[in-house]
Amino acid sequence: MRIGNILLPEQAVLLAPMEDVTDIGFRLLCRQLGADMVYSEFVASDALVRQVGRTLEKLQVSAEERPVAIQIYGRFVDTMREAAQMVVEQAHPDVLDINFGCPVKRVAGKGAGAGMLQNIPLMLEMTKAVVNAVPGTPVTVKTRLGWDNDHRIIVDLAEQLQDCGIQALTIHGRTRAQMYTGEADWTLIGKVKENPRMHIPIIGNGDITTAKRAKECFERYGVDAVMVGRASFGRPWIFHEIKNYLAGKPFELSTQEKMDILKQQVKTSTDRLDEYRGILHVRRHLAATPLFKGIPDFRETRIRLLRAEMVDEIFHIMDHDIMPRLSEQRL
Repeated sequence: MRIGNILLPEQAVLLAPMEDVTDIGFRLLCRQLGADMVYSEFVASDALVRQVGRTLEKLQVSAEERPVAIQIYGRFVDTMREAAQMVVEQAHPDVLDINFGCPVKRVAGKGAGAGMLQNIPLMLEMTKAVVNAVPGTPVTVKTRLGWDNDHRIIVDLAEQLQDCGIQALTIHGRTRAQMYTGEADWTLIGKVKENPRMHIPIIGNGDITTAKRAKECFERYGVDAVMVGRASFGRPWIFHEIKNYLAGKPFELSTQEKMDILKQQVKTSTDRLDEYRGILHVRRHLAATPLFKGIPDFRETRIRLLRAEMVDEIFHIMDHDIMPRLSEQRL
């Protein structure tokens, strides 16, 4: 699979861009565990042009995480063009991705992200402008099936976006109206891939929650890559599972190995920020991890874990309260 001059393996597995999740520390961890390419958090074009500090921080890229894509979004063509040039000049990403898929109200409600699905001429004008602004960098797009069930336009839209010069297209198998509810519908993703006029890689996204499901999507819909988003919360080892399962290798990690990965995630977060902010940042992963699911009478321990304010306290709870119970559970 090739995106511009970036060569990725066949059946590539990618980490989706997610706000407040895919910072540099999490991207590095997912790369170590098997992700073939990782994406930044969403970068707001207007905030970037205004040199907002928090937005500029999102341009930090490490050599160890490459290939890496930085994703931008916005509603004005000129601002997106300028932001694209700034990203390439300052971060030198391997890929520049345009977000036409974010469904949240503060983005889509203002016409950006998935809001562009209501203004296709503007979407295409913006895409051409970004492609022309960064001629040495592959530009890709991430979008959805359409605005709502009555406007599932992705098969035609995919051709139009390809004609704008993008080098790959990621499709989330939901409409904007669905947000993240219901099941992702991959049938139209498959139809885009089957279209003989499409020659760029098609990346499928939506409900890739197990290694088995990833393999099914490759085999049934013929996509070039799959993108994993929310299933990586508290479970960055999902990339190890998928890659090994696809290769026919043992893919299950031990409970202790998974716990060690969570500890590494906590340590990486606190080292990058500080102890207080790092723990706040990583709590959503500790709250979401499937590793702790099914432990009887776990509520009190979970509350203590999520209220802990020091790394040593978190690790003590993991080692002395959670691991013994996990070991008993598996006997």
